[in-house]
Amino acid sequence: MNSPLAIVIRREYLERVQRKSFIISTLLMPIFMIGLMLTPALVAVFSGPENKTVAIVDQSQQQIGRHLQSDGELRFLCVDSDQKSAMADKSYDAVLVIGPDAVSRPDDIRFYSHEAASMQTERSISSQLESIIEGERLKGYDIENLAGILKEIQVNVDLDTYRISEGDDASETSSLASYIVGMFMSLMLYMFIMLYGQMVMTSIIEEKNNRVLEIVVSSVNPTSLMMGKIVGIGLVAITQILIWGVLLTACSMWVLPLVAGAAESGAGIDLGMYGSPAYIMQLFAYILLFLIGGYLFYSSIYAAVGSAVDNIQDASQLQSVAIIPIILGMVISMAVVQTPSSSLAMWASIIPFTSPMVMIARIPFGIPAWQIWLSVVLLYASFVGMVWVAAKIYRVGIFMYGKKPSVAELLRWARYK
Repeated sequence: MNSPLAIVIRREYLERVQRKSFIISTLLMPIFMIGLMLTPALVAVFSGPENKTVAIVDQSQQQIGRHLQSDGELRFLCVDSDQKSAMADKSYDAVLVIGPDAVSRPDDIRFYSHEAASMQTERSISSQLESIIEGERLKGYDIENLAGILKEIQVNVDLDTYRISEGDDASETSSLASYIVGMFMSLMLYMFIMLYGQMVMTSIIEEKNNRVLEIVVSSVNPTSLMMGKIVGIGLVAITQILIWGVLLTACSMWVLPLVAGAAESGAGIDLGMYGSPAYIMQLFAYILLFLIGGYLFYSSIYAAVGSAVDNIQDASQLQSVAIIPIILGMVISMAVVQTPSSSLAMWASIIPFTSPMVMIARIPFGIPAWQIWLSVVLLYASFVGMVWVAAKIYRVGIFMYGKKPSVAELLRWARYK
């Protein structure tokens, strides 16, 4: 492949994948992603109340203080001294002062600590106090075994959710897990499209300033040069995400089973189908599909902007044509993961300007296949039209110097024959 287009693609690709920064970021980013995925489970497993000795100054005639139960983290001691003396005693880490009317006025309870107390410690103490006060209040109703009756009728329902697929099959799923995965995938596409789209623009501006483009276009026509840059840099993005996909799939086979129990019990996340390497690979296939389409669509806009200006500062205003829809797509995807089947979700995932981020956020929720493929067809068809417009702007812009054109002028360039 010695055609001018192939040469440009190869040059753009090799120049970037051989950089140390590319290699380092490619290897370290999956570790960072896995860390983000495991953080909720690890926090739930390892966090807990601090080891503290708490002195109880109970002014409620021992209605409350004597019921507080010590555990491996918190040790409660009822003391006969007053509040001031207990607070002055350095052998106690904290002092819990229970007012005389604490049963009727729970705000009459104060907690003093020599050091800043963690939220988990405060929550643990508050939980015990709430149960004790509720028990004391129930005694006032003079109903035999009222506390036992209430305990027997209490119920917690952990709803098992299944997604109905074609036929009579159903697969286990989780709205919370779908929410997390959808936002993660949408954020990944947002990051890649912005990063690599701007890379196309920056490369064109640098070569234009160095007058390299004037030499190159003597051998390569402007449209082939623009497409070579777009495809070459796009292959860099695909290479990186494929490596990440392999590494993350491998991690899902070995790491996720080890933390699934902690994630489900500690963090309240039911992994369901997301613990399956096959499903992880399917999601990455969709990411690749929309990443390529979204990148090609927006990099064409960035290429047109880069060809029209002489420096990054001048490009900042023009590139808002690309940045605003990308940000809008990300914002809409945050709302879409709450209601993935709404009209806003459907239309935003079909319109090419927002579809990459919005559709990829909806896919984990199991939307109809026809919506996914309609979105893909419209996105790639729009890319063809956008490349045609961008190429006409590009062939004029690379020879323009010393003036920052307006959006209206860019559209006028696009109409030139």
